[in-house]
Amino acid sequence: MDHVVYLDYKAKELFNLKSGQKSMIIRGAMGRKLPYGKVNIGDVLYFIENKGDGLVKAKAIVSDVFNSDQLAKDDSMKLVEANQTKLMLDKGLVNRFGGKRYLVLISVIDFKEIENFKIDKSNFGNMDDWLPVENINDILFGS
Repeated sequence: MDHVVYLDYKAKELFNLKSGQKSMIIRGAMGRKLPYGKVNIGDVLYFIENKGDGLVKAKAIVSDVFNSDQLAKDDSMKLVEANQTKLMLDKGLVNRFGGKRYLVLISVIDFKEIENFKIDKSNFGNMDDWLPVENINDILFGS
């Protein structure tokens, strides 16, 4: 399964993945929403930055996934802090994800920059920062 994952441009998430400092992606919500339960080891993540250019710039393979049970606010923050060396979140993202009831921690390997391309988002009515796409070739812009 392929996924398109939006990364925070201001927090330099793509840069930190590229430099090898970051090896984990986090998502969190008050309920079980994407990508909770939808990511598996071996899936491919395609990375796009949330800066408006709409270009997929890199990819990586999922090496491990942790879907939390419902967490108390303190436990959620502790989980974020315990994984901060892999997450490399800035203060804004720590505050965004810390305290959420459900967290998904996704470890990645084999990060590679790829030839940039655009995707067709027209089939995704509810634009989110995580798009499960089955096969990336199905949403290549102009295909």
